[in-house]
Amino acid sequence: MKILVPTDFSELSEKALEVADKFANLMDGTVTPFHSHIPISEMDEPYALGMSSQMYQDFDKIEEALSDRLSQLAEEKVDKRRLEKPIVMMGNPAQSIVDASEEYDYIVMSTHGRTGFSRFLLGSVVEKVLRLAHTPVLIVEDESDVDDFKKILVTTDFSDNAASAYPYAKAIAEKTGADLDLIHIISFDQFDEEEEGSISITSIREKRIKLLEKEYFHSLKGDVNSMVIVSQDSPHEAIFNHVKDNDYNLIVMATVGRTGINYLMMGSTTANLVRHVNTAVLSVNPKRDKQ
Repeated sequence: MKILVPTDFSELSEKALEVADKFANLMDGTVTPFHSHIPISEMDEPYALGMSSQMYQDFDKIEEALSDRLSQLAEEKVDKRRLEKPIVMMGNPAQSIVDASEEYDYIVMSTHGRTGFSRFLLGSVVEKVLRLAHTPVLIVEDESDVDDFKKILVTTDFSDNAASAYPYAKAIAEKTGADLDLIHIISFDQFDEEEEGSISITSIREKRIKLLEKEYFHSLKGDVNSMVIVSQDSPHEAIFNHVKDNDYNLIVMATVGRTGINYLMMGSTTANLVRHVNTAVLSVNPKRDKQ
């Protein structure tokens, strides 16, 4: 298993290296530290003032210096036996991460960067990676308590897209002996006006989630539970409220749900959840047609 860990050298982003080390140890994997450097642009002050920017643009020296710094940081957080040579790329951070991740099994990254923005303003890099990367992305927060991934939450809407996340949850639970909860959210707006319709929908989906539990997770050694939650809230709010009352080490979910429409237009359940929870979130983006 190959794990890519983007960092910007901030203290907050170091959390990703710590979690990646633990994850690699559990899953018998390797950790590759990664940094994307944005070169001086035409809008930078020295260039704008007519000064030569050549001294700022010696990419070989920059790459060597960043690589040394990345190695030093990673060696403080990751077991050297599992540590691979760092990667430094030039260009847009989000796109660089997505491009590099094609050769990896997981991306582990922190929601916070060196800007120190709140998670509500985190926006660009993490959310672009969540949207664009085919590689599963494990998002960790500074307060995330992954422990040994002993309690896992998996969300489902019964779609094929949602099912793409199940094997990842199962693989981790098999390695750690974790207890696993499988949940489905029903919003009130899915109900008919008559009460009988509400009871019928809930009953049907409770039976359906039990079948999913048996089909995908019956072989796990830990406790496996499935439940349907009826809520007035949006899906991410309902999941957040459930997580608030239960101590999970990991949430596993797909980025695209039953609608199958583009992630940009689907309501961003995963991105909204990442903004709000302290729990680590493993986001699985169903493979899209490369054509």
